[in-house]
Amino acid sequence: MEKLKNLFKAKADQLGAEIKDILKEHGSKKIGEVQLAQAYQGMRGITGMVYETSLLDAQEGIRFRGYSIPELQEKLPKAPGGSEPLPEGIFYLMLTGELPTEADVKELSADWAKRSAMPAHVTRTIDALPVETHPMTQFVVGVMALQTDSLFAKKYAEGVNKKDYWSYAYEDSMNLIARLPAVAAHVYRRKYKGGQTIAPAAGLDWAGNFAHMLGFETDKFRELMRLYLTIHADHEGGNVSAHTTHLVGSALSDPYLAFAAGMNGLAGPLHGLANQEVIKWIFEMQKALGTEKPTSEQIAEYVKKTLAEGKVVPGYGHAVLRKTDPRFSAQMEFAKKHMADDALCNTVWNIFETVPPILQSLGKIKNPWPNVDAHSGALLVNAGMREYDYYTVLFGVSRALGVLAGLIWDRGLSFPIERPKSVTTANVKAWLKGEDSIWE
Repeated sequence: MEKLKNLFKAKADQLGAEIKDILKEHGSKKIGEVQLAQAYQGMRGITGMVYETSLLDAQEGIRFRGYSIPELQEKLPKAPGGSEPLPEGIFYLMLTGELPTEADVKELSADWAKRSAMPAHVTRTIDALPVETHPMTQFVVGVMALQTDSLFAKKYAEGVNKKDYWSYAYEDSMNLIARLPAVAAHVYRRKYKGGQTIAPAAGLDWAGNFAHMLGFETDKFRELMRLYLTIHADHEGGNVSAHTTHLVGSALSDPYLAFAAGMNGLAGPLHGLANQEVIKWIFEMQKALGTEKPTSEQIAEYVKKTLAEGKVVPGYGHAVLRKTDPRFSAQMEFAKKHMADDALCNTVWNIFETVPPILQSLGKIKNPWPNVDAHSGALLVNAGMREYDYYTVLFGVSRALGVLAGLIWDRGLSFPIERPKSVTTANVKAWLKGEDSIWE
């Protein structure tokens, strides 16, 4: 797709020149101050990287190139007869900063379809794993097996000019995004459907074809996939999967290696695996209470019991957000449109009404509101996918759009290897006594 590739190059050259001028005039200015607690507590809130594709605001939520999720639902192109945005459109927007036309999205969808053939050795590699292996492990192994086709790695070994790194990062990223639905679908069909895989269908969009290869042919599931893969695509650069992809890519590891690293981060229960934990917790609550339709009072008691046991209520709270996650709201709107009478969705809504006041009463929680994971599992269960330990793979396919668009920008702007300074606690103690100048 040369049009998109050439448009990105023009945008990268322009922004690169602007950044050069900014650094020349303002490079010595301080962008923030690091607190000792931040150094010990996960570098929370430290402004330390530039990430072009999206920005997370504590009050407004995620914005993709300045557009909110409701705006994207309105403005991005949709499949014929559909009402949810096509993921191809948000990738185009993140990569170029421009809203795509229907023709742009159709062209990108066709380009990904041409690139989507999965090498035979990839399925053989996945199939060598025990079938009970966690889906995320199988997914990452599949990504690593695809790495044999890396153009970036090949051209770097041949001695390509560093000014052309971006071009091969672009090609690798496009090929990887195109093939991820086939990898993910193979994992699903292998683990849950006896290995009976489904070939891609001609003429379907990226998300629609993914739904088809998974084995779901309803319009509702296709629309759900389009929404899901759009709203999970990116969440600025500081989250684990985005930052890890950026960090590993900064060493000039190719996009396959960088993305696989990011997916290993996404597989953690404090990041992408949280969607699995939410639906598991709800199922456990229903079983403990002996009902699929617990009352608000029953939910409140179970929540208090969960907290009293030193556990968290999965799906509630966020490192940055201080309001209900707009991605939660988008999913709730989808549910009320397509599955308003569903018992599980109604339970999610009752939890939404019940949990925040309880968490607020504790006085220690800055954000008692639901995040994206609080609702996604209920939608998938209603649509027919009950295998909740697979949900993070769906998240991973979506997150590829954002982190790989970001990686292309990293190479387009020639960002260097990331290497922050670290100190020891002995240094900190000396600094507190005035005997060291670790931050001066």
